[in-house]
Amino acid sequence: MEKKGRFAVVVFEPVYIHDKNCVTPLGFDYLSNWNGLLRGISSIARNDIGRGEFIPVSKFTLEQARRLLTPAEDSTLLERMLFTAAKPIAEKHVPTARTALVLGTTKGNVSFLKERRTADARLPVLARKMAKALDFRTEPIIVSQACVSGLLALSVAKRLIQSGQYDDAVVLAGDVVSEFVVSGFQAFQAMSLDPCRPYDKDRAGLSLGEAAACIYVSKVPGEFKILGEAAISDANHISGPSRTGEGLVQSVLRAGKEANIDIKDIDFISAHGTATQYNDEMEAIAFNRLGLQDVPLHSLKGYFGHTLGTAGLLETIIGLMSLQFGTLIPTVGFETLGVSQPLNIIQRMSRIPNEARSRLLKTASGFGGANAAMIIEKTTAARTG
Repeated sequence: MEKKGRFAVVVFEPVYIHDKNCVTPLGFDYLSNWNGLLRGISSIARNDIGRGEFIPVSKFTLEQARRLLTPAEDSTLLERMLFTAAKPIAEKHVPTARTALVLGTTKGNVSFLKERRTADARLPVLARKMAKALDFRTEPIIVSQACVSGLLALSVAKRLIQSGQYDDAVVLAGDVVSEFVVSGFQAFQAMSLDPCRPYDKDRAGLSLGEAAACIYVSKVPGEFKILGEAAISDANHISGPSRTGEGLVQSVLRAGKEANIDIKDIDFISAHGTATQYNDEMEAIAFNRLGLQDVPLHSLKGYFGHTLGTAGLLETIIGLMSLQFGTLIPTVGFETLGVSQPLNIIQRMSRIPNEARSRLLKTASGFGGANAAMIIEKTTAARTG
């Protein structure tokens, strides 16, 4: 704590990202997913999601699902995905009485409602199952804030560590494609009949996906440092984003203020990019208001689909891989700009233009006007090591 005159200014210790893992239909760990992206592979394919409806989604095949680790008898697909993503990290960083488990999810085991198992569908039940399976000694913390849940869960973990409540944290996120979820998005007329095309003039809606992601954070210096983060709700509409991008603008500005940098001093943006008409347009407006229209930007939704509460954490992991290897992943499905403001959409595999800084801006937006932003930097030790 520093003192300036009569006022005390709290200076928080930085929080670092150490280990990461993700499980998607594209791969069962972060390296296999990264290699799939390098090869330009998309996991979106036509699947029967119930009632004989075949639509493009990213979903585990039966064979892939059988390969997932099983935490307990009668585990759901989501529980197996989460356990598979988190087990290697929990074994490497054995949880103590000062380790938090922060779970981010949009719907959890919502499919239990179809079986009239209301109690089993509750998020605390899922969180405690994961805590028990992973040998956590603390009560799990749940973040369920629409599609910003994964990124917000990472922000919450950072704040809990900085406030001294925990020494370290495992951040876990996951959601599955279910008939319940698909029918909801279809009711909004937000689903595309073809694989999604973020920011493209012919975009016609999103493609859903399922995945689990996990990140370990602590105050011990590591390869990646969280410089700043923020989350703002514009409260514009139950499902539609603010047409001015106000919530996203404020989130990025506040993340930049905490990071104590010029927000233009970043290397690339991992955006939300759902390929819906309103989301992509809102983001274009927001990034132009922020003066970031020339910064290289991509959406990963064309590879994984929109993985709901997992999206922010999963896409952060891929962003860290980009910082690690200095490689920018193109936006699959994008051909011709279809938003009203200019954006520098990454269209081909390329090198990060300024590896001396190596800073990532990750953003996420969701229903209810939720917006989140985080700025992450590859540390000097990581660049020289």
